[in-house]
Amino acid sequence: MEATVPDERPSAEGPATFREVFAQHEFRAVFAAGALSWVGDYVAKAAVTLLVYQQTESVALSAAAFAVSYLPWLLGGPLLAALAERYPYRRVMVACDVIRMALMLLIALPDLPVQAVMVLIFAATLANPPSQAAKSALMPQILAGDRLVVGLSLNSSVGQAAQVVGYLLGAAVAAIDPALALLINAVTFALSALLVRLGVRDRAPVMTTAHRSHLFRETGQGFQIVFGTPVLRAIAVLVFSAMLFSIVPEGLAAGWANRKGGGDLGAGLAQAVIMMANPLGFILGGLLVSRLFGPSRRLALMRPLAIFAPLALVPALFDPPPLVVALLAALCGFAVAGMLPMANGLFVQALPGEFRARAFGVMATGVQVTQGLAVLITGVLAERFSIPLVVGVWSAAGVLLMVVASLRWPDHQTVASTIAAASAANAASPAGQAGPAPGGTQAGPPEPRTGDGRRRHAVS
Repeated sequence: MEATVPDERPSAEGPATFREVFAQHEFRAVFAAGALSWVGDYVAKAAVTLLVYQQTESVALSAAAFAVSYLPWLLGGPLLAALAERYPYRRVMVACDVIRMALMLLIALPDLPVQAVMVLIFAATLANPPSQAAKSALMPQILAGDRLVVGLSLNSSVGQAAQVVGYLLGAAVAAIDPALALLINAVTFALSALLVRLGVRDRAPVMTTAHRSHLFRETGQGFQIVFGTPVLRAIAVLVFSAMLFSIVPEGLAAGWANRKGGGDLGAGLAQAVIMMANPLGFILGGLLVSRLFGPSRRLALMRPLAIFAPLALVPALFDPPPLVVALLAALCGFAVAGMLPMANGLFVQALPGEFRARAFGVMATGVQVTQGLAVLITGVLAERFSIPLVVGVWSAAGVLLMVVASLRWPDHQTVASTIAAASAANAASPAGQAGPAPGGTQAGPPEPRTGDGRRRHAVS
């Protein structure tokens, strides 16, 4: 196995720094590639929405053009993500970027019928599940220990920042020429493919030809490992529950902002402020919590932050002005970002490496479906009841759900034995290894340690 240079080996367990994470050249390549493709994606969403509206003057078709990008996750996310296990992760990521680049160039062609635009958007977004699954599964092979948690936090934060920047840039460029925005997206995919191809070393695929079965069976194994393992199931419930409540202010922002004309801000600005608040809070939470607290403290904070996320939205019952609504949404985003990287890190430790991409497909699809259902249900309720009442009661129910999920968290022995079993499986499988551990031995994703060096298996 190829040796890594000393300054890129996982450090002894303890609080990792941003400098240590960015010292790993493969992470720098993946981070930069992800940031570029994310910004390009959101630029394209804004551009395609406007492009379809200009051609049809139909709000419904414009919204459909936006929504079609989520269909691959809803219709076959786990199945598409399972493909990533069959091929080297680097090859999957590069191929998906090249495919999306080519399709974006086609969408930018002048006078393309709306139906063709919809089909090409759908085809381009089919590459998202395998690409993101490969990236998620690759991360534990690049970073280990607390560096992995900090790296996940950085990736989450840049994803939220890309959403804000991409929408603003996309709207500005699309107002001049939507085709230009699509060309920008194609360029970001090309640069992303180049960064991954040159910056990430090639690794053998997790699943060899001899171990393949039917793709549907392999996908089913992803569901089985997530929901059949108590520790992974508990993490999934925590993450899905967080998504179920944190998305609501963003999803109802337009109606909320227009209830009273947006107050002093005006309806348009009030909507923008509410929609941007959660991503901005997420960015701050991901960066500050990972930087200010060590591994054991973040583990201890994970479940309290999960409870605080919906709790922060309960004051919506009092019908606050838009700026206060934005503050509540930002606090909710801060709490979710504080707990999510630690939950992801624990998920990786408790998961055998051969299932990483498939398990990611299950989790990502669950997040997409959960968010969509939350906005749909609260939107229907808001047709009959006031938005502040709906959000406040919905969030109060979220607090109860999070408390129950925290109380039903697996005991220390269950968490410890699950991590030990996953570590043993990863140590026996080269594909599941996270890279050289301190001292030169190979290991799977290392277990978090306390400050005195003792292993800590459970969330305390």
